[in-house]
Amino acid sequence: MAEMMQFDLVSPERKLASGQVRAVQIPGADGDLTAMSDHAATITTLRPGVLTSEGPEGNTRYVVTGGFAEITPQGTSVLAERAFPANAEGRAALDVILQEMRTKAANSSGADKDALDKAADDLERAISSIA
Repeated sequence: MAEMMQFDLVSPERKLASGQVRAVQIPGADGDLTAMSDHAATITTLRPGVLTSEGPEGNTRYVVTGGFAEITPQGTSVLAERAFPANAEGRAALDVILQEMRTKAANSSGADKDALDKAADDLERAISSIA
């Protein structure tokens, strides 16, 4: 059985999670990764997507819109731009954010529009995975 590590998920509005987990699946900007106890020290940026913590009581899912993750051998800290539980309440808030992103992308051009469109597409995929 995998060893436990500390996991913390915070956004500017609140702390969403803090506790011992076996693993955290992270939507990294350069690709998905799984952090576990004794992981090499890493800092990565996040893309919009689903973050899953695997704890003693099962998996807990959150949707993040971006941010940073710091992974150490002892634990993982995620500082999200915005984060919501992957549930109906979270989905409603994320739908509003997605619409804001789409509007902003429609009023942008060039590299800014491309980045906003990609972020909106990533967020839309994450929202669609919420039951």
